[in-house]
Amino acid sequence: MENLKTQKAYKGQPKILVATDCIVLGFDEGVLKLLVFKRRVDPLAGEWSLIGSFVNEDESITDAARRVLLKFTGLEDIFMEELRTYSDVDRDPGGRCICIAQYALISIADYDRGQVEKHGARWFTFDELPNLVLDHNDMVAEALKKVREKARHRPIGFELLPEKFTIPQLQKLYEAIYQRLLDDRNFRKKLLSFGLLIKLDEKDRSGSKKGAFYYRFDHEKYAKLEKSGFDFEI
Repeated sequence: MENLKTQKAYKGQPKILVATDCIVLGFDEGVLKLLVFKRRVDPLAGEWSLIGSFVNEDESITDAARRVLLKFTGLEDIFMEELRTYSDVDRDPGGRCICIAQYALISIADYDRGQVEKHGARWFTFDELPNLVLDHNDMVAEALKKVREKARHRPIGFELLPEKFTIPQLQKLYEAIYQRLLDDRNFRKKLLSFGLLIKLDEKDRSGSKKGAFYYRFDHEKYAKLEKSGFDFEI
């Protein structure tokens, strides 16, 4: 009897589409990029879009995002976090569609660039980024805001930098995230105050004869700061 009541309550309810869009931000030699592709369904087929598609009835949002990324970019094993739900009634002219957006920040060097392009996706710097369909520009703006908040309160670097790096290289990462130049002296002073880095005897002399010392992250302190957080206002 209870099952019949449940079936009656669900029957006749409006069908709403659910989609997921992936905001994949990539760090590449000091530059922040966004991964997009040309939309393959109408309306707006052929326009630049975030990597996304509809969620199937038998999969979770996470599983859908993994499937979509693999299908359209060849990328897999990317850790993504949920950004937010976009549910404006008229956000998609194709129909009533709710989208759960997810975002990630990865090192492009860790993945096969050719494979991504082979699948039809493309990396764009933010200076050359074309206008995106629907509300995707808003999604990207919110993802950037989220990454900047994360960079302020949690250490970022293990996943994006080589095992040994210079402070100027780390500064380039933060400049790419914040999309502005940072004061060298203040950045170094604030960063070193956390005791997060271990200075090595080796120098990188590719930029100047004087060179810059290499550092590596103190894994134990990095893990603690990831858990407890800090205030890295720059």
